[in-house]
Amino acid sequence: QMHLEESGGGSVQAGGSLKLACAASGFTLNMYAVAWFRQAPGKEREFVAAISWTGVRTRYTDSVKGRFTISRDNAKNTMYLQMNSLKPDDTAVYFCAQGTYSVLAADFGSWGQGTQVTVSS
Repeated sequence: QMHLEESGGGSVQAGGSLKLACAASGFTLNMYAVAWFRQAPGKEREFVAAISWTGVRTRYTDSVKGRFTISRDNAKNTMYLQMNSLKPDDTAVYFCAQGTYSVLAADFGSWGQGTQVTVSS
């Protein structure tokens, strides 16, 4: 059974950094593209970043470009999201997902439970 589990969330002041991790079990992560999405209270889930199965291609939503970096360690079956220069608008529950290289949530079949990121001003 495919399982994804996020970790690394927490509370930080604006300008701070956090690094999220997403560990996969029950399947080999390196066969898939993976991505991060986030959902703020009262808002729809939105795409944050994606990385291809090789790790060669990455893409980001405009609001995080230059601040967030997605990466993967296939040997550890784990993906990461390094978040720097955090802003209050980054406050959300962050989800990792496995699927095809896409920005659409519908293209991702397995999801983690999410980890809360709170950025205070």
